[in-house]
Amino acid sequence: MAGHSKWSNIKRRKGAQDAKRGKLFMKLAREIFMAAKQGGGDPDMNPNLRLAIDKAKSNNMPNDNIDRAVKKATGDLEGVNYEEYTYEGYGPGGVAVMVKVLTDNKNRTAADVRHAFNKNDGNLGENGCVSFMFNRQGYLVIDRSSTEADEEELMLEVIEAGADEMETSEEQFEIYTEPDSFSEVKSSLEESGYIFETSEVTMIPETYTSLDEEGVEKMLKLIDMLEDNDDVQEVYHNLDADEEVLEKLS
Repeated sequence: MAGHSKWSNIKRRKGAQDAKRGKLFMKLAREIFMAAKQGGGDPDMNPNLRLAIDKAKSNNMPNDNIDRAVKKATGDLEGVNYEEYTYEGYGPGGVAVMVKVLTDNKNRTAADVRHAFNKNDGNLGENGCVSFMFNRQGYLVIDRSSTEADEEELMLEVIEAGADEMETSEEQFEIYTEPDSFSEVKSSLEESGYIFETSEVTMIPETYTSLDEEGVEKMLKLIDMLEDNDDVQEVYHNLDADEEVLEKLS
């Protein structure tokens, strides 16, 4: 699966931006709410809730916020009822885009998502128009500076833990798993002392679309506009952007 580092560059940029937003905890709370609503409020019996809580804790979300989101979902506290939808379309230059939302008003959210696409040289498509270009996978990133393990040593542990594969760069190790084995692989590597820079089940593109600098700038504006929307939880895409260009436009 060559090219994952291209996607990782965008993910790191997104993570840095999310960390600056006060909206992050609200998005995380909605994700916890939805997971608890669909599978129950016990993380030991609900792997999706466990993943959502782990993600929240990795972003330093207070336990009170986490507990409140679970209680709202299970009916112990009053709260807004959210529904989950996914929108698909194309960004500038034909970049494939999937937008995952949790909303209490579908009409409002659909209009906002369509407006973001239209304003940034994209267009919203039909369900299924780009989802076939993505695979749902577990994704773990270890910063090489955080471990003394070399590539061969870690590779053996990754295989033993049950992961599908690992890719390396000068800065990091990227580990890919099946969604169902993500938690097991993560726990196994944590027990070995590894610390993750990123750990999530996400949508990874099979192929990438390259744009010139102007196109990348337009695409980043689309991503930013979508992510600034309170209802948008995740934006997945297959943009291939050079890291130097990303840094220049940041």
